[in-house]
Amino acid sequence: MCTGRGRLGSLSGWWRRRVADAARRVWVGVGARPGVGADEVLALVTRCLPAGARPALLATVTARASEPGIVAAGVRLGVPVRAYGAPELARVAVPHPSVAVGAAVGTASVAEAAALLAAGAGAVLLVPKRVSGRVTCAVAG
Repeated sequence: MCTGRGRLGSLSGWWRRRVADAARRVWVGVGARPGVGADEVLALVTRCLPAGARPALLATVTARASEPGIVAAGVRLGVPVRAYGAPELARVAVPHPSVAVGAAVGTASVAEAAALLAAGAGAVLLVPKRVSGRVTCAVAG
């Protein structure tokens, strides 16, 4: 039996923090050329994150999921890397498809499509794809 208000008050505060934390979670899609380094991936991801947002994961195409730079970026951010097959990504409608990306990996979008798939039904792009060097990033929520 709970008779003290202090314990309920702290539980209530705990739930408020959890809800606020969940509201700041975003899903980051990453496309990259082979051989990209973790610093390059992290630099773009950091620039793309909305203020106060924290990535839930990095999402990419299966062909790039084992790239050391992407894997290391996930480790440094403390998030998993989720891979999607090119056919699955190709089914996602995106605002900025690329013929060159389609020729390289079999889908016209990696970053935007992966972010949207990872975020789930009803997700929207918070940050459309941005390119820097050998990395492309998009953020969905």
